[in-house]
Amino acid sequence: MFRTLFVFLLSLICAGSAIAQSTPQSPTIITGRDSLPRVITTAVPFLQITPDARAGGMGDVGAATSPDGNSVYWNPGKLAFLEKEVGFSLSYTPWLGQIIDDMSINYLSGYYKITREQAVAFEMRYFDLGNITFTNAAGNTEGDFNPREFAFGATYSRMLVENTLGIGLTGRYIHSNLTGNVFGGNSINNDARAGNSVSADVGVFYNKDIVMSGTSTNLAFAAVISNIGAKVTYSSNENREFIPTNFRLGSAFTTDFDPYNSLTFAIDLNKLMVPTPPIYGTDENGDRVIVAGKDPDRSLLNGMFGSFGDAPDGFSEEIAEVMVSAGAEYWYNDTFSLRGGYFHEAASKGDRKFMTLGLGFRYQVFGIDFAYLVPFEKQHPLAETLRFSLLFNWEGQDDTIRN
Repeated sequence: MFRTLFVFLLSLICAGSAIAQSTPQSPTIITGRDSLPRVITTAVPFLQITPDARAGGMGDVGAATSPDGNSVYWNPGKLAFLEKEVGFSLSYTPWLGQIIDDMSINYLSGYYKITREQAVAFEMRYFDLGNITFTNAAGNTEGDFNPREFAFGATYSRMLVENTLGIGLTGRYIHSNLTGNVFGGNSINNDARAGNSVSADVGVFYNKDIVMSGTSTNLAFAAVISNIGAKVTYSSNENREFIPTNFRLGSAFTTDFDPYNSLTFAIDLNKLMVPTPPIYGTDENGDRVIVAGKDPDRSLLNGMFGSFGDAPDGFSEEIAEVMVSAGAEYWYNDTFSLRGGYFHEAASKGDRKFMTLGLGFRYQVFGIDFAYLVPFEKQHPLAETLRFSLLFNWEGQDDTIRN
């Protein structure tokens, strides 16, 4: 079952650019119209899978929540606000357990505070797609392979305004090997190869402590553009796909009821900055043509900034492309945490709707988080998704490093 799904997804990725390349510019007669849902697809979608259990327990919220070791993924602008000097986080997520039992996402991140206002960090993402036996159209075995994808990143973060405003930048290398050498040199696809790219994230974080009726509160806002990078190809240079460049806006409100109890509410809005698939039809010669929307075969910058106005159904479809994440987090004595969240995606853009639950525990330098995903649809591939994260943070010898 998984082999069939995998080959279908791979074919979809490779075919998208080929369709765009062959589109005529001036059709004469339209005799048909494609009415399928216009789900936006990209290469290396693993870059958008939530890696850590804290955010995973809050409905995939993370742009403006309090900084931790996983901020390098959510918003590099938050890292300069970390209070510890050194720390790292290790996360593990079994993926699509309803389909296959050997897929997983592994994430490692770490940070170091250079000064009170500056921090550097690194991240490593590894997506293991499990072992697959490839077969050709005749049903003959072509070979076995373990598809895998990974990304390595480095981050620099700095406060621009004391304890209030920060900015961060991440550079990343991406590698995606879906077929190995199984298809190379045979009749199926002699151009099959691994995909490679580089990308960058830029994030801004603003937070302000406020005293309301004697209660200490904090209000935070964030804006992040992630995965700004070159297209990826798995075959020839003529067939290139966008990576999942994403625009994220977030806000978080935290209130301390007393020295032992605090509560945070957070929300993130996400939109992919890649072209929306157009509506296709056929002309009098039976050739496929675009009847609404724009040609998706565009340059990086054109695709990014044009993505806010290229939906075939106009503004209503642009709004439908915005994914909403909302979550809450309760802490007792900075030791025990309960979390909950909700994620919403329009039906025409993927129809992911699920709730999440999470737990957290901190003791001295050690922390552990768990998250559990509950989809609204029965027998959903994401059902019973679990995430686990371990965190370690150390105080510095020099207290001037701390915020």
